[in-house]
Amino acid sequence: MRSWIRLGIALLVLLLGLLGYCSHAGENPVTGEKQNVPLSIQQEIALGMQAQPQLMAQYGGLHPDKLLQQYVEQVGQRIVSRSIATKSPYPFAFHLLNDVHTVNAFALPGGQVFFTVALLKRLDSEAQLAAVLGHEVGHVVARHGAEHLAKKPGQALAAALTASTSDRASSVQSSEQNAAIVSQAINQLLNLRYTRDDEIESDRLGLRFMTEAGYDPQGIVRLMQMLNEPHKSGHQIEFFSTHPSPDNRVKRLQTLITQTYPQGTPRNLKNNREAFAEIVQTRL
Repeated sequence: MRSWIRLGIALLVLLLGLLGYCSHAGENPVTGEKQNVPLSIQQEIALGMQAQPQLMAQYGGLHPDKLLQQYVEQVGQRIVSRSIATKSPYPFAFHLLNDVHTVNAFALPGGQVFFTVALLKRLDSEAQLAAVLGHEVGHVVARHGAEHLAKKPGQALAAALTASTSDRASSVQSSEQNAAIVSQAINQLLNLRYTRDDEIESDRLGLRFMTEAGYDPQGIVRLMQMLNEPHKSGHQIEFFSTHPSPDNRVKRLQTLITQTYPQGTPRNLKNNREAFAEIVQTRL
């Protein structure tokens, strides 16, 4: 009898698991991929917004130059609005961080995108800037951060859920417990290391987004080549520690460009090097 009870419980757990899986499964509107992420879009956005202040503080806050901030936001929004990324439900925002030493870029679930002024100083065209932002938009659209959270132990997922569904009327003790759990999830997001598969997908998506927005695809090739070059400034290149570089990354990008444009890159795709120099290089 006990064995039948245990079997019944096991089958019930399995059934509930399958029902939970199916209830969260859906097709990504941009990538077309079937995904099972047990976080709603609203929960991703809420968790990303809660993580934003801590990430900003960790990298020196926002850069004080408002014109540079506006320029970064303008390029980022162009990438989203003029590409298939516009089908994404996320409210994207783009931020320039005042870290002059760490060369890196970040994307939080929900559409908050960041990169450091140390990275901006390494670029020499708007197409390269578009490549950075497009790549990070790719991580958001593909829901890489949310997928990684969902694979963590239960507390991380509970934190994401709590971030947007906690009851304002709950007790002080409950609120403190929720805050602690959310803090753990935020720390996991801030220390997130993407997989090589994530990087391959974001390279592909970023390339598509930037070219649909009118930028020369060689911008992303040159970006990856540049990040691999030693630099006399000695600035810390963190990009490949949080974004592990797939084997033959540049070759893979060049192949993808050739496949996309077998007759050669269209002349209407620009690098906007002059505009970049006028706005960025004269202010840094």
